[in-house]
Amino acid sequence: MHGDTETVRKILTEHGDTWAVVGLSSNRERAAYGVAAVLQRFGKRIVPVHPKAETVHGEQGYTSLDAIPFDVDVVDVFVNSDLAGAVADEAVAKGAKAVWFQLGVVDEAAYERTRAMGLDMVMDRCPAIEIPRLG
Repeated sequence: MHGDTETVRKILTEHGDTWAVVGLSSNRERAAYGVAAVLQRFGKRIVPVHPKAETVHGEQGYTSLDAIPFDVDVVDVFVNSDLAGAVADEAVAKGAKAVWFQLGVVDEAAYERTRAMGLDMVMDRCPAIEIPRLG
């Protein structure tokens, strides 16, 4: 687990409310679907990013981060670990303030690279678990 409690708190409370959720589709069986709903309940704007570019939870989807025509604050990553590093690099290029790798998504090199570029990053954690802990 990477990302201390202070980094988690900072991402959830200080980095803004627009979260690109990479891997989010309309499939209700996938974890991303439920986590995105929790993010919305806590006031975050979710932006689905998936090859199908589906509208999810009332929000327009996009095929990639660079296809989003506005700024995003946090990039929440629900792809396999072997694909996550490229997404982190895209988040840096997009100008995001933070990257969040979900539970089970681990890429040490991407973590170090993203932090070195000045972004806050959390790896192998879930915001739906962390938000209620903020109190």
